[in-house]
Amino acid sequence: MAKKKKGADAEKLSNAIVKGMQEKKASDIVVMDLRNVKNAVADFFVICSGNSDKQLEAISDSIDEQVFKIVKEKPWHLEGKNNKEWMILDYITVVSHIFRQDRRKFYSLEKLWGDAEIIEIED
Repeated sequence: MAKKKKGADAEKLSNAIVKGMQEKKASDIVVMDLRNVKNAVADFFVICSGNSDKQLEAISDSIDEQVFKIVKEKPWHLEGKNNKEWMILDYITVVSHIFRQDRRKFYSLEKLWGDAEIIEIED
């Protein structure tokens, strides 16, 4: 099992993910701070939306590039690259979620993790 990093490392990682999302014009970016949520699976979720398969792929690639450039980490797990409705890049302490607009509303992670502190990032 991978060792979890805490605090500033997770914050720096979430900031790198946000930067990767912004590089490819992701919309509705939010950072969910889950550190005070009981039984949370990560310290942060970083969520964004994209409009097309091509944009989701570009956002995913940009996150991967920015995170490696800034914190020298690769995702522990990737999911959704084939269906391009909901892509996940899991860095253990921080999980990035890239949704197609309609799928984001359907899964509604912000409501599911309602106890989290939510920080909305300006477009």
